Amino acid sequence: VITIWVYYFFRDPERYPINDDNYLVSPADGLITDISEKSGPEELRLENTSYTKISVFMNVFNCHVNRFPIDCKVSEVFYKPGDFVNASMDDASTNNERNLIKITSTENDEIIVTQVAGLVARRIVSYCNNTENYKQGQSFGIIRFGSRVDLFFKNNFKVLVKKGQTVVGGETLLASRIV
Repeated sequence: VITIWVYYFFRDPERYPINDDNYLVSPADGLITDISEKSGPEELRLENTSYTKISVFMNVFNCHVNRFPIDCKVSEVFYKPGDFVNASMDDASTNNERNLIKITSTENDEIIVTQVAGLVARRIVSYCNNTENYKQGQSFGIIRFGSRVDLFFKNNFKVLVKKGQTVVGGETLLASRIV
């Protein structure tokens, strides 16, 4: 039973993104636990910039592979050690172990994707590299055993989801470009 559960947990199913840079797709499977206006991460020197933040909490039954929300180029990766409190709590974004990835879309949108370790999760794996290009829905890492992903973007996108909604990484549309 444990072997089957571990196999199920580490699965990486095929996903079919919209492949349209006018939309941001969910970076993870899970539950939307927060939609708010926040300052950018201080680790990336963005604390004086305002962003919309969407948090996706992954429980132990969700697929934990993380995916890029849009076609992009990675401009910075920053790993920050930290605590391991419940990832569904609001302060997990600033206190827990996390990996911050700043990306630039093909339309020059600055977007931050943050992998946040949780209470059980003790290992963030990220396999994206600075200056490399990635496609919307392409996987870039995994967080093992319960965690969350925060997505930060500016007000040139309109939120399409609501708190409490279940999303599918690489497929569910989180936001659309304001034209």
